Amino acid sequence: MAIALLWIDWGKKSCCLVEQDATGRVALRRRMRRETVITFSETHPACVIAMEACCGAHHMGWALSAQGLTSRLMPPKYVRPYIKAQENNDRDAEGITEATGRPAMRFVTFKSEAQLAMQTLHNVRDQLVGERTALINQIRAILLERGHSLPQGARRARRPPGLHARSRRRP
Repeated sequence: MAIALLWIDWGKKSCCLVEQDATGRVALRRRMRRETVITFSETHPACVIAMEACCGAHHMGWALSAQGLTSRLMPPKYVRPYIKAQENNDRDAEGITEATGRPAMRFVTFKSEAQLAMQTLHNVRDQLVGERTALINQIRAILLERGHSLPQGARRARRPPGLHARSRRRP
């Protein structure tokens, strides 16, 4: 029996694999640890592997594609409508199977190492800017309780209270 599609739903420690044959019937359901998926796929016949785009999916897609398998990533927002009940790994895998079979399904392209590194930098910077803003707002609230008003903005918060923009101009 030829396996046409293999769906993987990634969990934190384990994942759920569902194989479908050419007729569309579920041939195998299996749970395994993330580390064993690559060794499992080494002996697996060539097929299309569909998975939800999540943490670690790009790395696994690269590893599975290096073995000659065709990997496809789907955004979680496209899979969610096909999940029938409360989310768990088995139902998510069924939702991925249903979503992959749709002719108009759009897939995500795999990102390169450089793209992932740039995305990481942007995410960390956004988090740092958010934390800085929260801290400045907390300081403004504390000072306002004591009768001192501090203008909004990071630049204005750094400026000493007696120094205004006009007094900085050179004659």
